[in-house]
Amino acid sequence: MNEFDYAEFTTRNIGFVTPEEQARLRSGAVFVAGVGGMGGACFQALVRAGVGRFAVCDIDVFETSNLNRQVFAFTDTVGRDKAEAACEAARRINPDVEIERLGGEWVDRLDDLCARYRVIVNGTDDIAAGVALYRAAQAAGATVIDAYASPLPSVIVVRPEDPRPEARLGYPTRGKALDAITPEDLGQSFLKELEYVLTHSSAARHVDLGVAAAVAAGKAKRMSFAPMVIGTGCLMAYEALWLLMGRRSATDCRGWFLNGFAGRVEKPAPWPVAVVKGALVRAFMARMMKGQP
Repeated sequence: MNEFDYAEFTTRNIGFVTPEEQARLRSGAVFVAGVGGMGGACFQALVRAGVGRFAVCDIDVFETSNLNRQVFAFTDTVGRDKAEAACEAARRINPDVEIERLGGEWVDRLDDLCARYRVIVNGTDDIAAGVALYRAAQAAGATVIDAYASPLPSVIVVRPEDPRPEARLGYPTRGKALDAITPEDLGQSFLKELEYVLTHSSAARHVDLGVAAAVAAGKAKRMSFAPMVIGTGCLMAYEALWLLMGRRSATDCRGWFLNGFAGRVEKPAPWPVAVVKGALVRAFMARMMKGQP
């Protein structure tokens, strides 16, 4: 086996980044919460870019249905702990990488994690855990990179001074203690996110709305597709890299969508347009949900 050489490993990066920026990546640290779909794709891209230290967590094992889009899911990792398999794969890319692996206890350690990792990737699909993560990150002055539950790749960067998604999107979790948040609150929060996605993107044109209604009603699993999931993870990785290198991207807490069908970026609609379209979307969603058995 050849001896690992970090400089040779990252030599093709130079030109996209400077040697000084590569050194910042090597000394940089990222907390990736969830290494299944988008979080896993982001984690792999960051490892290959040469980021030197991570904390990663996941509470799930790989299932056969994950093989369609999760970068660490293979037939021989089905049934295995996602975080463990992801860490092993990362060390096969960069044997020198430092990784702190966590399980279900990660939510109870958020204050400590957010204090030590200033760049955080939210790769979970658990709204309650996401609310806790965002609150702890704001208290610690950390930045969270996230994406919407959308059929189009998207990316969001929530800096410490930015409103949390629960405030910006109007979740019923606002002002509630974490242990007071109910399943009904979480269901309504997901619908608020879906309302935003349908209002500010062309997502409705690119998905089966009958399946989407079943997902929103909790009667079907979320749809996932490899180009969308992996593409989103790579967009998130770009934002994490810029933060570690000290670059400032134009992405804000509202984020944007990448429409690969039309070859365009879709940004939040202007206020007057959003008001009108939002009312139409709410009416449409009410009819959509009413039609669910």
